[in-house]
Amino acid sequence: MTLKWDGRECWALVLGASSGFGAAAAKAWARAGFGIIGVHLDMRATRADAEAVRDEIAEIGVPVHFFNTNAADDAKREKVIASIAEIFEERRATGEQPMIGAMLHSLAFGATLHYVTEDGERKELSRKQLEMTADVMAHSLLYWTRDLYHADMLQRGSRVYAMTSEGAILAVPTYGAVSAAKAALEAHVRQLALELADAGITVNAIRAGVTDTPALHRIPGWRQLVEAAQARNPMGRMTRPEDVADALTVLATPQTHWMTGNVIGVDGGEVMGTRESAEIP
Repeated sequence: MTLKWDGRECWALVLGASSGFGAAAAKAWARAGFGIIGVHLDMRATRADAEAVRDEIAEIGVPVHFFNTNAADDAKREKVIASIAEIFEERRATGEQPMIGAMLHSLAFGATLHYVTEDGERKELSRKQLEMTADVMAHSLLYWTRDLYHADMLQRGSRVYAMTSEGAILAVPTYGAVSAAKAALEAHVRQLALELADAGITVNAIRAGVTDTPALHRIPGWRQLVEAAQARNPMGRMTRPEDVADALTVLATPQTHWMTGNVIGVDGGEVMGTRESAEIP
């Protein structure tokens, strides 16, 4: 049976549902009783992984619909939302009152290049790459949230979450475009939280620790990030996608109605300092 809040049938929308944080959150929310709508972009090499996530959710026993499309494309976003409207209309025909109770923005696709380099074998970040990174990893949160709100799918009590990182406040080699996008994402979270407060919709960012995901592997020098996180984290290990999914399951409830506009750390204390046993430079 699908989870209900105040008699309304709860669905979760996950942008970036086929791997990493998105896949873990989709499965965790399914176990909590949410119907799942997943949006992902996978080509032939990874399509089977996305289908495996969808099938695992289906086995849990909740309704699940996956859309393999570019979530950052305006026309494709409109098409997915139209499809969700059809799904919800079918649910209403059975007497249900569907809503998106939880949404996760976990889109990770951006350029990781130097801003400035004298090395002729390295490329510098272009305007197009910078704008694309910001559009996918930051601005798309606004477009999805706004369109879903106007479609009456996000309603009073809905919870919106976006995945940020420590990179929003730190400088890491070749991470500049993503870092700028994460900073913009956090600004969008605050602004949306402010403007949707009267509607009873909360918006928060989730700052995970360094996590071994496909997105991490696209960052040059990612192994050094892993080593630093393992040495620094007080819990003695890296963050896992399931750690974040567990937190999102607890957060996506009616009881968190007074939490909005925050950057919530789910990192085992990684950001706060160095383990006692680690070397301090």
